[in-house]
Order: sequence, then C-alpha cells, then structure tokens
Amino acid sequence: MDHSTLPDADALYRALSARDARFDGRFFTGVTSTGIYCRPVCRVRTPKRDNCQFFEHAAQAERAGFRPCLRCRPELAPRDRHWSTEDAGDILIRQATALLDTPETWAGGEDAPPALEQLAARLGVSARHIRRLFEQRLGVSPLQYLQTRRLLAAKQMLADTGLPVAQVALAAGFASLRRFNDAFVGRYGLNPTQLRRSRPTPGSDRSHAPAEVRLSWRPPYRAQEVLRFFADRALPGLETVDPAQQILRRTLRIAVRGTPASGWLQIRFLPDENRIGMRVSEGLLPALPGVIDRVRAALDLDADPLAIDAVLHADFPDSDGMRVPGAFDGFELAVRAVLGQQVTVAAARTLCGRLLERLGEPLADGPPGLQRLFPPPEVLADLDGQVLGEIGIVRQRQQAIRALARAVAEGRLVLDGRADPASTLSSLEALPGIGPWTAQYIAMRALRWPDAWPSGDVVLLHALGVRNLPAPAARREAERIARRWRPWRSYAVIRAWTTPPNFEASEEMSHDRS
Repeated sequence: MDHSTLPDADALYRALSARDARFDGRFFTGVTSTGIYCRPVCRVRTPKRDNCQFFEHAAQAERAGFRPCLRCRPELAPRDRHWSTEDAGDILIRQATALLDTPETWAGGEDAPPALEQLAARLGVSARHIRRLFEQRLGVSPLQYLQTRRLLAAKQMLADTGLPVAQVALAAGFASLRRFNDAFVGRYGLNPTQLRRSRPTPGSDRSHAPAEVRLSWRPPYRAQEVLRFFADRALPGLETVDPAQQILRRTLRIAVRGTPASGWLQIRFLPDENRIGMRVSEGLLPALPGVIDRVRAALDLDADPLAIDAVLHADFPDSDGMRVPGAFDGFELAVRAVLGQQVTVAAARTLCGRLLERLGEPLADGPPGLQRLFPPPEVLADLDGQVLGEIGIVRQRQQAIRALARAVAEGRLVLDGRADPASTLSSLEALPGIGPWTAQYIAMRALRWPDAWPSGDVVLLHALGVRNLPAPAARREAERIARRWRPWRSYAVIRAWTTPPNFEASEEMSHDRS
C-alpha cells in the first residue's frame, strides 16, 4: 500500500493524541484491540500506540477488517483531496475517486454501473490500468472504494434521518433492499435497523424531518467571508443569508440517477465545532447524499488549508483558511457568470433576480424568502430571445445562455466536480459569448478546479498592481506573478479579491529564509 502522501506513523499518532482537527479526514486510525476505525478528532480515550494502524482512506480501513466508529462517525469527515498537476497517476486517481464520491454516478448493485469498464471509459484509460492504480496507490479496488462510500452514506442517513430503510438503500445506490442488508451486515456486523436503534433520535416522529446532518471541515475556516460572499450575491426568493446568525438558506433542485427532487435547505455554521449543521425539507430527503455532495462543494468543506496556506501565506498572511465559495448548482452558477460579464456584482444580481422572477418555478412549501427554484436548462434552452430581452439581457448574452442551456440539457456539458477541467474549459469557450474569464470563473466555482485563473479580471489586475499596464502586458505580468501560487491559483484569486497580496512581506520572509 502506497502511504507516500501520509506523514510517518509517529507523527500521525501525535496528531491523534492531540485530536488535531486539521488532520480530520486526512487519515483514519484502526484500533486492533476493538476492531474499530476512527477519525483523529474522536473523543474516546486515545488507544495505545501499539494498537494503532493508520490508513489514508476509510476504504483501506474497512478492507483491513475495521468497522466505523459509532461515536466519531467517519462518514462525517472532510474528504481527502490530493491535487497534482504533474503526476499522471495522482491526477487519474483524483479524477476516479471524485467520480466514485459523487452520488450521481452511483447505481444499484455491487457489480452494476458505474462498473469498472464504464469508469475507465469515462477517464479514457483501460479498466486494467484503473484497477492497478487503485491497488498500487490506495490498496483497494475501485469497487471496494465505491462500496465504502455508499455504505457510509447509508450509515449517515440511518443515523440522521427517519427515511425508511428501503429508501435509504435506494438513495445509497443499491438495487434492492436485500443487497443493501447483505452488504451492511457483511461489512459492519449489524443490520441497518440495529444501527438505527443504537442511535436514537429525539422526538417520536422520525418519518418526515431529519435531525441535524453534520458536515465537518478542517480548520482554519473563515466562515464569515464565505457567508459574506454568498450574501453579496443572494437572489430574493432563491436564497437568504443571515451573517449575524451564521445561517444560509436556499432552494435547490437536484436529480440523482434520473430521479428529480426539489425543496429547500438550511445551513448553520458552527465554527467552534469545525462543522456545519444542515436541515433539508422533506422533498430533498430522498436525494440526501446528492444534497450533501452539493453542499460540501459549495462551501469548500473538503479543502486542505495546510497545503493551500503553505503556498499562499507568504503573499496573503492575513487570509489563512479562506475558501473558494463553490456552486450549489453548476448550471445556475454558469448562467449567473454569463450575466455577470463586465458588470458589477450588484448589476449581475439585479439581472439574475429578474430572470428568476420571470422564469423560476414556484416552490410550494418554501419558508418565507424561499419561494422559487432556478429555471432548469430545459426551460432556457429554446426560450424565445424576446423574453430574455424583456428582462434586460442583451443579445450576445441571450445567445450564450441558450447555447449553454442546450449543451447542459443534452448532456454535452457537465458542470460539477466530476468534469475534466481542460476539456470543459475548451467546450465552454467554444460556445458563443463565453470567453476565457467566464470559463475560468465557472471552473473555479462550479468545477471546483483549484488552479483556475480568470485572466483579465479587472479587480484581480488592480490587486496585483498591474492595472495601469496595457491589457496584454497586464495579463502576462499577472500570470507571471501567479506561477508561484500553482496549483492553488483559485484560492489566490479569492484572497486577492478581498485583500491585495503583501509582496513586501513575502519578500522579507524570503530574505529571512536565505
């Protein structure tokens, strides 16, 4: 098993003993005396060093025969994401695990799609190569990795919601309740009903409302900056943000394996606990794994601030822990990006608000302030240009929105973390009215690409002190400066938009090191 990305075992044990939340999700500890594996933040008594085995992924711990802890709940940990722009194997493993982590790609049965052949075809390599890479780099097969992801998602739904077990099985991608029960008992040693009984939920009626679903992050996390970013762009009827209470609410439409679901969700930030608490409406419960995946991406909960800040701290010393706000819906974000071309954030919000009011679908059971769902691509794909013109959208952006909607509706364009950034950027720029800035902005927020660079962004050029140069020279100089920030240029952009880099401080630190 390749543990090259992990520190040595003694360092991991020190992190475990300190319950260091910065390592949450970066490794798991199997305790041989109990047969259970835990997160490094687990509050149980620290096991003896000789009883500890360390694993990079939950699937590795489960393959070794360990069961997930019912107290720290490994399914709540931030996901591990290794970013590389050089090692082809690392890039391929990251793309493969991102696909297997996404509920939209789950399907019924252990050996059903996404079968190894389909995964390999999606990545453009052979099934044998994928299998060899997984065994070599992770120590598990692709199907073992997938099974762990599905079972942990089911475990979370059993613990935090009142969904019937049959619906949990379906939402977790199992073709039948029998297969789900067999897999659950075989892996965890108890059936799903027993686990639910071991985690009682307060209140007598569990059938409709979920308990608070917990989702963790690795500190530091600058929650106020994330909330402020969403608040500045909030559309009336679609989303509300209360920075004082640290609460974000919004509507959401999602389709998982062809089954549509819609409703609303509420997110409450709990910085002292390094997590959020999320509640969703009844309409979204059957798609809860997909909702969780969207929320993790939108709030950038899986970022590794240790790796990011190691590269960016010298130039942005006061921005450690700042995240890149993502998208709850990639198509919605792309439309908003088109409408935000060459206008202020406030002007873009006004145009988006008109579009939502005119074409958004009413949400019947939404709470105050959440009455509409963003129009889906099928609605905008063949819309008469006159309707968009009446909203105030100019012809060039009308063409861009309709072309974008058609590409998404027809499945030619995927706008989430499963997409390959290079090919998606090319496809976006091939559409009318979408240039490099818009494509890179979409890659930064919707595709979750950490190294996006929206060339020519006026605020960014001003922050870098090159705004007075001729446009081509300014872009070249900005790109030269940004080379030191790879592969985290998206994070540098979001920090530069807030606070210009302190190059003098970084130069002083460089001299001190020399």
